[in-house]
Formats: sequence, structure tokens, C-alpha cells
Amino acid sequence: MTDVLARRTLRQAARPEVIEAVHIELDGLWDDASFVPDMDRMTFATAVIEAASNVVQHAVPESTEPVELGVDISVTPIRLEARVSAFGAACPDPIDTDAAMPDGEAESGRGLALIRALVTTVTFNRQDGTNTWILSKSPLHD
Repeated sequence: MTDVLARRTLRQAARPEVIEAVHIELDGLWDDASFVPDMDRMTFATAVIEAASNVVQHAVPESTEPVELGVDISVTPIRLEARVSAFGAACPDPIDTDAAMPDGEAESGRGLALIRALVTTVTFNRQDGTNTWILSKSPLHD
């Protein structure tokens, strides 16, 4: 197991204003992991923000309780990883983590394709009423 050099987590109501909190957590993460190249920071942060935004915009509550967004981001010497979770969300339609970018006429479906283009791997898991997308980027480049 590789040592985690920096980590940030948050869990808040899945409302539009939580996206600013995700940005703040990412800024703090880069302060603690200054060795991460700028290009990796930019592409990974874009993927994390897109995934978090998808939860805010598209997650449907499983019950009468509102959905909460959880973000757990970690940095090791060779990898960036984010777990973006929708707590209390209904199971989404079938997830195709290898989805291609839709054509220019499509009205939706770009989010996951964009995320997939920006990171090394995207996986989806559902457990105990929580949908989690795991994004990873490795190896880090200079």
C-alpha cells in the first residue's frame, strides 16, 4: 500500500453551493501536494468537479431524505484518487463507465465521457443506498 501524502474530504447536502466547497478542498489539497504537476491537477480537478456536479444535478433521493454529496480525495506519490458519493440516492440508470462522447446533437451524456477522458480509470459501485464513482489518475507526469 502506498502512503497517502495528502487527503481532503467533505460531506454536505447535494446543493449547487457545495461545488464551491469542493473547489476549496481541491485548492487545499494542491497546497499539501505541490509536487503534483499542473496538468494533472487541472485534468483531475475538472473530472472531480464534473462528477460532483453530476451528483448535485442528477441524483434522485431514495427516500424523503435529501441526497448528500461526499468527496474523498487522496494523493499518493504515484496516483490521484477521488471517491465521489451520492449518499441516500436511488440507483441510477445503468452506468457505462466506458461511455464515448455523444455527438454534437445530443442533449446529455457528456459528463461521464468527459470524466473518462480526463482520468485513468472510472468505476462505479453501489452499496447501502450510496452511489460512488471512483476516479483515479496515474501515473503522475512531470
